[in-house]
Amino acid sequence: MTQATPATASSGALAPLLAVAGSIISVNFGAAYAKGLFPLVGSAGVTAVRVGLAAILLLAFWRPWRAPLARADMANVAIYGLMLGFMNLLIYAAFARIPIGIAIAIEVIGPLAVVVLSSRHLRDFAWVACAAGGLYLLAPTTAHSTALDPLGVAAALGAAFCWAMYIVFGKRVSTLKGGHVVSWGMLVAAICTVPVGLAQAGPALFAPQILLGGLVVAVLSSILPYSLEMLALSRLPRRVFGILVSAGPAVGALAGFFVLGEVLTAVQWAAIGLIVVATGGSAATAGRS
Repeated sequence: MTQATPATASSGALAPLLAVAGSIISVNFGAAYAKGLFPLVGSAGVTAVRVGLAAILLLAFWRPWRAPLARADMANVAIYGLMLGFMNLLIYAAFARIPIGIAIAIEVIGPLAVVVLSSRHLRDFAWVACAAGGLYLLAPTTAHSTALDPLGVAAALGAAFCWAMYIVFGKRVSTLKGGHVVSWGMLVAAICTVPVGLAQAGPALFAPQILLGGLVVAVLSSILPYSLEMLALSRLPRRVFGILVSAGPAVGALAGFFVLGEVLTAVQWAAIGLIVVATGGSAATAGRS
């Protein structure tokens, strides 16, 4: 039997970590770009175009019907898709009402909850505490903070719940062929989101400018990140995946700076540092597991 060399084993451990990093970068810069389209068709309209085009492209590429799902897997894939769809609708609704960095900081409560509920090691709680400190600094916690739109906060909390369920059910179906699962899940998500987008935007949803912009968002925020996440979920413990994605607020803040011109304060940079430390620590822990 051929034994894996240390270099091969190291490469195999690194691949899912890189997949999560690529997913986080792609989805957050895609979100910043998408926010620029909100004035044209609304947050639900952008969500509909993004998810609908992503579903079409994924189905055309993977053709998942060639390997039908087992009946036992259908319910999990359907819930995975539902959570995917509502997570997108809710977080874009939050982006429309509160800053991207704050919305993502609230949304990441979902993955952090998954980490806490699935952890059996004290070291994991240390990294969660570090990430939580960063999230606290990103959130408006002082008396002089700007008031947040309650609907925006509620939407972000709803997205947090959906993200937690997305991780749970994504892990359950991660043993299936990743591209097929993402394709079916995106189709379910499109069935949920496209009618809402049409109700908000109407025929404007089919303008060439919107379709082209939606295609960019679909690739950056749906096709690439969810495919990478499915790869990572099949090879990483659920708690480690949850800790890694807690870097989302930091990357979202950077995306807001580069794409939308949002200037960060010293406190926000300190928060980014804490979350980067938490992410690096959890990656090191995963490498020793």
